[in-house]
Amino acid sequence: MPTEALRPFFLFILLFCLITPLPAVANEVEETESSLDVMGKVLDHDYVEIAGKKIYLPRIFYVDGNFYFYSNTQSALESGEFVESEIGGIVRADGKPITIDFSISAHLIFFWLGVFLTFLITWLAARRYRRGVGSETEPRGVLQNLFEVFFVFVRDDIAKEYIPGEKYHKYVNYLFSVFLAISFMNLFGLFPWGITPTANLTVTATLAGITFLITQVSGTRDHWEHVFMFPGVHPLVRIILTPVEIIGLFTKPFALAIRLFANMLSGKIMIVSILGLIFVFTDMFGAWLGVGSSVFWVLLTALLYVLKGFIALLQAYIFTLLSAVFIGMAAEEHHHEDHESSVTTTAEATAKT
Repeated sequence: MPTEALRPFFLFILLFCLITPLPAVANEVEETESSLDVMGKVLDHDYVEIAGKKIYLPRIFYVDGNFYFYSNTQSALESGEFVESEIGGIVRADGKPITIDFSISAHLIFFWLGVFLTFLITWLAARRYRRGVGSETEPRGVLQNLFEVFFVFVRDDIAKEYIPGEKYHKYVNYLFSVFLAISFMNLFGLFPWGITPTANLTVTATLAGITFLITQVSGTRDHWEHVFMFPGVHPLVRIILTPVEIIGLFTKPFALAIRLFANMLSGKIMIVSILGLIFVFTDMFGAWLGVGSSVFWVLLTALLYVLKGFIALLQAYIFTLLSAVFIGMAAEEHHHEDHESSVTTTAEATAKT
């Protein structure tokens, strides 16, 4: 088991943690009460809720070349420097919109938590392997055995399978880190107090953007020739193929971001909606029928929780798999006679998703 898994992880944290998952956090000062607020459960907020208590988060604004720091939204409004806008959110008192919102949000907190847990588990495992536990002897304990199972799976069945030759070694650490981080972020939504950061398009776009950057940096000269020049292809055909290939460079990370975002958002909405039918039936038909039907809705929600747990890991696997496929396609030394086999390999990998 390699012990250098922490080496690229600091870059992983730096790129992730400096990006706020929501450019403008919704204003939560005045709330409307509703028996069932589905979107309120999945949208980002300027607070986290623990044991029924809301803890409001700091607001950090950059407007017209100046930074503004407040302990929460209420203090920003009370300062007189910011007011509520007519379309929601807040703006500076002189009407100037917020240039960049660096505010801490609920999604960002759970995003950081997912990255922190990934770092912590990887660091603890690396310490054990450096001491010889797992490298010179058998792995000890449930956590280390689980770590090795997932690491070997990502290394042998994803990285080694789709990244050519010995090049896969330098991508294993990134692929394993992103697999573990996404798994944690997906699973957070299963907790009553938890939030799913990957149900935020900004988070999934950031993850896909990192894969995009690694893919382009990994591209060989032969890869770029096949994007712009298409050796052996008639010049008139290049007029059609080259724009398609250039667009394809961006549609791949776009598909990564949308796939993960849509699956996690829809799962959260489904669970909240079905469980919320208890309150809908109570409002429509009275407490007797509402409480009586709750047994069915709770059982159905429990089954969906099991399914969502499986989907959470599945989506992490799919994101990691497709990332490896895209990196492998760019890092591969292409040959004209290998075009057909390359397309077949890509189709087989995509079919597994």
